[in-house]
Amino acid sequence: MNVFASVFASDILPIFLVAAVGYLLAKRVDASVKTLSSVAFNALSPCLVFDQLVTSHITRSEFGRMALFCVLLTLAMGVVARLAAIPLRLNRQTLSSFLLVVMFSNSGNYALPVVLFAFGRDALAYASVYFVVSAIVVYTLGVFVAASGHGNVRQALAGIVRVPAVYAVAAAGLILATHTNVPMAVMRPIALLSDAAIPVMLLILGMQLERAVVPDRPAAVSVAVGLSLVVAPVIGVALTIVLGLSGVARQVAIVCASMPAAVITTVLALEFDLDPSFATSAVFLSTILSPVTLVLLIAYLQR
Repeated sequence: MNVFASVFASDILPIFLVAAVGYLLAKRVDASVKTLSSVAFNALSPCLVFDQLVTSHITRSEFGRMALFCVLLTLAMGVVARLAAIPLRLNRQTLSSFLLVVMFSNSGNYALPVVLFAFGRDALAYASVYFVVSAIVVYTLGVFVAASGHGNVRQALAGIVRVPAVYAVAAAGLILATHTNVPMAVMRPIALLSDAAIPVMLLILGMQLERAVVPDRPAAVSVAVGLSLVVAPVIGVALTIVLGLSGVARQVAIVCASMPAAVITTVLALEFDLDPSFATSAVFLSTILSPVTLVLLIAYLQR
């Protein structure tokens, strides 16, 4: 019990304390989550990704395997979710929302700080790879799933070009491939913005949780949460074995696979007129319950 308490106090509790500040900001002073999210999405996240990749020692092989892990996990969870949804008899819109919340985990404003606190700054490079690949998959496959319930697929898929972190990966790849030294005058402001990314992401997480509502389909929400927090880690462990991930890369991959439902799923549910109340409920419940599963998982991985 002392080990679990220590993991919770050092790796999970600080995240929820900062998120609680964001919750209070949204509740008491009506702070704009949209504005803060835009700042994080367009400025802070790209700098975090660029800084972590340029300054890390991650190899091309490790980059590729982490990226492949993210894609395979997403596809596997999609298959599991579709099978689990059969007895639930969901309508088309709710089914699309169900698939979204199970397939896509919170690899940004939750996974990144958990990885940082649990495994140190060096692990952030692996988490950044997962974060970027996950964003690409969300804005391609995720949008396709959302559009299958309602919407224009071609128009929505164009959203991939509006993901700044993708360009940060491309820029970092070019720097690494050409062995270019980035001037200190450029790296220092990037590093400052990078350091601000995780605290701001946690504030956003709390502000978004303030929007939670009572679910209309509690049984379906419970199944979605169970798949996200229990089944996904099991599949993640299996994939690390198949892909040969070990050490810090394995730890990060499994933790990223075990995250609660991604907040972006609520945005897609709203954008494509699906079932946003279902998505919001699943995100809220999975996030609130996630400390229980994450504490056990991190204690196991830190052995």
